[in-house]
Amino acid sequence: MDRIKIRELLNAKMNPKRMEHILGVEYTATALAMCYEVDLEQASLAGLLHDCAKHLSRDEKFAECRRFGITINQFEQRNPELLHAKLGACYAKDIYGVEDEAVLSAIICHTTGKPAMSTLDKIIYIADYIEPNRNKAPKLPMLRKLAFEDLDQCLFIILENTIEFLQGTSLAIDELTLETYEYYRTMLKK
Repeated sequence: MDRIKIRELLNAKMNPKRMEHILGVEYTATALAMCYEVDLEQASLAGLLHDCAKHLSRDEKFAECRRFGITINQFEQRNPELLHAKLGACYAKDIYGVEDEAVLSAIICHTTGKPAMSTLDKIIYIADYIEPNRNKAPKLPMLRKLAFEDLDQCLFIILENTIEFLQGTSLAIDELTLETYEYYRTMLKK
């Protein structure tokens, strides 16, 4: 399915604010892909579809996970908003016809990250955080500049900011996010 048709289908499902965010991530991901010589089509498609299951309610997320045979860990059981990433990859494949494993991987890890992310994975994770419609995260101007200079350092600072933010709330931190943080902290020290 082409991106114009995907945009039309998403626009029918998403509220205007979510759609604006999705388009911002697509735009940012494509710009980063140009900078890091990543396939533009992959970046655009992953950016466009990264939140394609975000509109589902809590109960719908659980039902869809059962339908797709997605294992839900204890953390996701308590924090079902994270399930939109795994479901997004299923929807990308099932509804939008995406077969590209690199695109599906980038969708799956765009919320928690994962150790040893591909360049495309990093681009989608970072684009979701720095896209032009975001304005509340700390250090955004610096991170937007750094994203085009040092992808790994930018990723690490975003992970650090995310963990610091979550530690300051009653929200728990996903184990995969902590593993990702430790992986990049160790990697950047070398």
